[in-house]
Amino acid sequence: MSVVLDPAAERIPAPPVPAKPRGRTAALRRFLPYLRPHRNKIAAATALAILAVLTEIVIPLLIARIIDGPIAGGHYGSAIPLIAVVLALGLLQALGTWGRRRMVARPAAEFEVAMRAKIFGKLQRLAIGNHDSWESGQLLSRAMDDLATLRRFVAFAGPFLVLHMVIVPVGLLVLWILIPPLGAAFTVLAVPIVAACYRFVQRYEVASRRSQDQSGDLATIAEESAQGIRVLKAFGRGPFLAARFVRQARELRGTEMVKVRLDATLWSTMVGLPQLAIVFALGYGGYAVVHGQMSLGTLVAGITLATFLQWPIIWTGFLLSELNDASTASDRYWEIQDIPLLITDPPDPDPLPAAVRGDLRLEHVRFAFPGARAEVLRDVTLHVRPGETVALVGAIGSGKTALLNLIPRLYDVTGGSLTVDGVEVSRLRLDDLRTVVTAAFEEPVLFSASVRENVALGEPEATDADVRAALEIAQATEFVEQLPWGLDTRIGEQGLSLSGGQRQRLALARAVLGARAGGSAGRVLVLDDPLSALDVDTEERVQARLRSVLAGATTLLVAHRPSTAALADRVALLADGRIVAEGEHDQLLRTSTRYRELMGGA
Repeated sequence: MSVVLDPAAERIPAPPVPAKPRGRTAALRRFLPYLRPHRNKIAAATALAILAVLTEIVIPLLIARIIDGPIAGGHYGSAIPLIAVVLALGLLQALGTWGRRRMVARPAAEFEVAMRAKIFGKLQRLAIGNHDSWESGQLLSRAMDDLATLRRFVAFAGPFLVLHMVIVPVGLLVLWILIPPLGAAFTVLAVPIVAACYRFVQRYEVASRRSQDQSGDLATIAEESAQGIRVLKAFGRGPFLAARFVRQARELRGTEMVKVRLDATLWSTMVGLPQLAIVFALGYGGYAVVHGQMSLGTLVAGITLATFLQWPIIWTGFLLSELNDASTASDRYWEIQDIPLLITDPPDPDPLPAAVRGDLRLEHVRFAFPGARAEVLRDVTLHVRPGETVALVGAIGSGKTALLNLIPRLYDVTGGSLTVDGVEVSRLRLDDLRTVVTAAFEEPVLFSASVRENVALGEPEATDADVRAALEIAQATEFVEQLPWGLDTRIGEQGLSLSGGQRQRLALARAVLGARAGGSAGRVLVLDDPLSALDVDTEERVQARLRSVLAGATTLLVAHRPSTAALADRVALLADGRIVAEGEHDQLLRTSTRYRELMGGA
């Protein structure tokens, strides 16, 4: 992945997505079908939470009876049954809290896993052009951080929002019955609380989205810096990237401080206003008790209930923050899911021929990268016969790699026809097409897995003997045997623990294994300058072994060296978006000035 060193570089804009449904929670509601399998457990957990909290409303009423009855009358023994009921309710509350946590934990975790799998699957199905339009950090933050936020909402914030919608009205109703003036005071104070909540939601939503986007940008810089550490060290640009990272981290900190200030304002409102009602209850209640207008037990019950009610009100501020974060996370999640798939299986696919020959034909093919105005390929006509090897030669930027990407449908042609055995590649199922087409790219991509897993990526059923045979052809056996655990050695992320030539030979071995699986006849090999990182001696040995593989497969390979072009039965010269010359390597050296210049005058 490239490292962007331009301090003025802007974040690459994401591609347009379909308009979201209106409403702040519309994106959250789209998850309901995926929560439906867990609805019974989530509903039961919420019911347990409501039951546990309702006991806190009943307990003050029992305390009032204890104070006004047995304690006021001096009959302390008769208070024991009521005290036992209070203890039982306290135990019920504890069991309800324990049960809620136990019941909601698994559904929330399973929901998170299912949504992670869904977004990972979507990322795998998106066209390469879509991936080119997104920064990797943005995709990573949506698949990881945003889903963790959604899991917390499902497990905690969501059920408690429902809980408070039940508990606060019930508590206020009981308070109105016990002490009507105190109930009225709480109801009046609800107006500024609601206004504060409304203002908070409007402003926090913007800050929350900005924060999560900035987190994605920061993840991109961290990832690119880790992957490009060799380049940064070689050019001494580590301090520059560090300064850029710190600058964006400070921007994120500023956004987080905006969120903190909004939270602080809301929390102070939520905490302060209910205290006014409690102060009013103490003053009014004390006066009423002294003048015989209210019993002491009723006052104690009312103040206890008012104290209890202030906590759901206070926690509403935190829950609203979580709701906004979850709403923003769901918006970002569905932005990925709503991207239309550009490269898919056709509705009514054509079958592969019973006997695949590997006849590859391009007729008047045109191609432009998504969003680009200029076409890279304008009128390419090329026929690669079954079992033939054709080298594709051209200047840098002539579209060689783009042309190769069209064959396995990593991109789709924008005009013309591309067929395998007479069937348009767009008419084949992607799995069928990519079973026939095997590719190796100039920039070898390896995964944090064993050597065996990397080489057998396209043929997971391959035996160790198959893998070793492919490594032998790619001249990779010697260095693989020197690795600490041979085929079982994990080669590290992107294979950066290996040299460029070693990585390229493993990628070539992967392509060779794919071509040899079930016999190379009928297979289409697409090789993007597969020997560019090899020294002359190793290249010569690889070529000698590679000829046996190419002999049975239809091969189109990009070549920059005369030795690579000499591997081919025929060479096609690509220039100005079209094939301008074809012939054998030696023939083109004699007849084409442009080809001779590209081959260095060989």
